Amino acid sequence: MSDATLQLLLMETRRLADAMERLAGPAPAANDLSSADCFVWSPARQYLQPVPKPNRIALKLIQGVDHVRDILHENTLRFAEGFPANNVLLWGARGMGKSSLVKSVHADVKASTGAALKLVEVHREDISSLPALMDILKSMPERIILFCDDLSFDHDDTAYKSLKAALDGGIEGRPDNVLFYATSNRRHLLPRHMMENEQSTAINPSEAVEEKVSLSDRFGLWLGFHKCSQDDYLAMIDGYAAHYALDLPVEKLHHEALEWATTRGGRSGRVAWQYIQDLAGRQRKPISHD
Repeated sequence: MSDATLQLLLMETRRLADAMERLAGPAPAANDLSSADCFVWSPARQYLQPVPKPNRIALKLIQGVDHVRDILHENTLRFAEGFPANNVLLWGARGMGKSSLVKSVHADVKASTGAALKLVEVHREDISSLPALMDILKSMPERIILFCDDLSFDHDDTAYKSLKAALDGGIEGRPDNVLFYATSNRRHLLPRHMMENEQSTAINPSEAVEEKVSLSDRFGLWLGFHKCSQDDYLAMIDGYAAHYALDLPVEKLHHEALEWATTRGGRSGRVAWQYIQDLAGRQRKPISHD
């Protein structure tokens, strides 16, 4: 065989090898949970992307949800200490601090216990990849909370079956080191019209509805968040203003905050935070998440 022919064969072999690598996609990345406290799941790379500076606030600044805050904190504390705990669904009114509470409770429990407690966010569109993620996490020594924000399912969406399988864990059971927290505006995660449609077209309507509603039953704790009262809203405002040293007489502070809420169509934790950002900007004072 001539040198020219050999060279051509080597080039063709390299070309075929490169083509096979492209078809196979990127190799799974090496995951190191010691690199951060919070991560975002990237299913394409099978990678837990570290989040060096999570977007969260101090737990003491979350006002008006004391009862559910304490329940979530206790559940998380048990889990961090290695004791049994429940999957949690935080549902209800928009802007009342559901996702903020999850992140703040995680930070508070980790700080108070020193446990290797990690928070991994799973995007709604990646729910179908949960079984693969569970397979990666089950062999890790850390305690891990999987978190999905604004979780819900629409018509013809079958991803909820992957969630059910992940929560139950199939024949192996859910890994002892993994817990699932989700927030949603819907108590049953599925729109009413979707459940009613399933009921009207099924051979056994009651079984069809039971199949849909049973998804929520996989969460041992349901924590409801309702629209806040004026007193709760103003307590949020006062807490933020004191924490960030914003100077304004209480009467004027409350008047402005209530007027702000009126222009936004209602009171909520999110609206309170938006007003505080506006006030801090006017006073030229920096605000940073703790």
